[in-house]
Amino acid sequence: MRAVQVVELTGPEHLQVRDVAEPQPGPDDVLVEVHAVGTSFPDLLLSRGEYQMKPEPPFTLGVDFAGVVVSGPGFEPGQRVCGVGGWGNAAELTACHRDSVFALPDVLSFDEGAALPMNYLTAQFALADRGSLRAGETVLVHGAAGGVGTATIQVAKGYGARSIAVVSSEAKGEVARAAGADEVVLLEGFKDAVAGLTDGRGVDVVVDVVGGDVFTDSLRSLAPQGRLLVVGFAAGQGIPEVKVNRLLLNNIDVRGVGWGAYAMVRPGFMHQQWAELVPMIESGVVKPPVGTTYAMEEFGQALIDMDQRKTLGKSVVHLR
Repeated sequence: MRAVQVVELTGPEHLQVRDVAEPQPGPDDVLVEVHAVGTSFPDLLLSRGEYQMKPEPPFTLGVDFAGVVVSGPGFEPGQRVCGVGGWGNAAELTACHRDSVFALPDVLSFDEGAALPMNYLTAQFALADRGSLRAGETVLVHGAAGGVGTATIQVAKGYGARSIAVVSSEAKGEVARAAGADEVVLLEGFKDAVAGLTDGRGVDVVVDVVGGDVFTDSLRSLAPQGRLLVVGFAAGQGIPEVKVNRLLLNNIDVRGVGWGAYAMVRPGFMHQQWAELVPMIESGVVKPPVGTTYAMEEFGQALIDMDQRKTLGKSVVHLR
């Protein structure tokens, strides 16, 4: 079978589509015929040897996937599914632990399924478990046109919250609006814009996948007892520091969101999360925005486009 592989840790420009042996599923694995794979930031880091997990080359990329079950416990052959793993799913067949495979509702396509698991499970974990989000609260979403950003907008709406999207361009603002954002503001001057939209009170939750220079103004945008959720550092400007007196003055929190490290060592946890998302999917509140689609041989280009901040929504690679 064919798979997208990292042969040397020299970045996305040097990925190869290679013939590899078919996976041999274990007793708790689901064997899936993969139709589509979503690209993700971990793929980019893995291709450069910069991720916290460091498999030895050659290895197969691919975090999110969607396809059809061949065999495995808890699923029927031919059933449509999506799933998630650390890597290894950008192949014509993948064997994934049953805890990380989910029945794909009929209302979603394979492309949408491949755009869903990591981003939406991260958003659900961030908002519900780490952010203690309540209906009627307001969520400020940085990087709102990207995969985690659009997921956060939709999951927040599913929980009855209002969302304010922060974007770097008008084009990205349209993506955030299409995802369901209640308000959209530009990154330049977002703190003052947010103050105007909240009558000076601030927001209850900030979801920050960007980091860098926006961090301090995000803290200043929090209402009393607000929570800033640190999801990532896509700006590439280094890891910001917290002046803890800011936390004291307004009774605010900064909370880390490490979904993978938490979910992947707790059997059944991801299926509990999925059960939270299914009603949102079936109601149409959660519908992953698929951006550009690529052929299998273009996986590297998809990662380059992501690295250059050209992506809108979730990029998907077709394997069939």
